[in-house]
Amino acid sequence: MLGKSSGSGLNMKIMYFAWIRERIGYANEEIALPPEVKTVGAFLTWMKTRGEEFAYALENDTLVRVALNQEHCNDLSHSLENVSEIALFPPMTGG
Repeated sequence: MLGKSSGSGLNMKIMYFAWIRERIGYANEEIALPPEVKTVGAFLTWMKTRGEEFAYALENDTLVRVALNQEHCNDLSHSLENVSEIALFPPMTGG
């Protein structure tokens, strides 16, 4: 079940796309965020500490795009309150 869990932060579904997925090694996971991870910026910083594959995938976080509950978010100070899904993907190009 996703949402607020007692004492251990937020439970989130995390989805990875394109080369971010390739570098991390899987498409999605459900994790409990530490209680101090309350913003998009704090989330990205914390994700880099989870292992070398995460550090590598997110090394240039200016290239990482974030969607919260399937809505694009460009604000690193945006709260994760009421968020149950975070998607990470590279910039999209098209023609």
